Amino acid sequence: MQKISRRTRVLTVAATAAVLGAGTFGAVSASAEAPAAAAKAAVSADAGSKNLTQSTHLNIDAATKAAQATLDAAEKENQRVTVAVVDRNGNTVVTLRGDGAGPQSYESAEKKAYTAVSWNAPTSELAKNLEKTPNLKDIPGTLFLAGGAPVTAKGAPIAGIGVAGAPSGDLDEKFAKAGVAALGR
Repeated sequence: MQKISRRTRVLTVAATAAVLGAGTFGAVSASAEAPAAAAKAAVSADAGSKNLTQSTHLNIDAATKAAQATLDAAEKENQRVTVAVVDRNGNTVVTLRGDGAGPQSYESAEKKAYTAVSWNAPTSELAKNLEKTPNLKDIPGTLFLAGGAPVTAKGAPIAGIGVAGAPSGDLDEKFAKAGVAALGR
């Protein structure tokens, strides 16, 4: 076998590295352009689609304002409660636990808010339906006790406010409605 000179070996390695580098650059460049082109095509395809819907949600500032107004209403009556605000999809946006609120109130407030937005009705009204349809209480994440109020825009539910911890559900719901009212100011 013939011995290759050092110069030939160096040039061969350099040429191989250059070819591999150019191939890698081309692959990276091509893959960088593909997602951008696909995204542009997807955007233009969706823009004209009649299969889209829009949904209205409270922003974080409005949810916080409603929660604070609810908590303030409870504190004026010396009640220790937890307030939860959920969005249209039932996801918790804000939870405020007042000083001295019981540990059970956190989960109860979230469930009342979820129940109110799910049925677009105060939970006290929904609780009355349990006599006719007792299986409603078996729906996961719901709580059919007074203390939840829906927030609506143009007649559609966009959020729910739930309150728990006062000695009666009627008080809880009164405070939740104060939070809803604060959004109109």
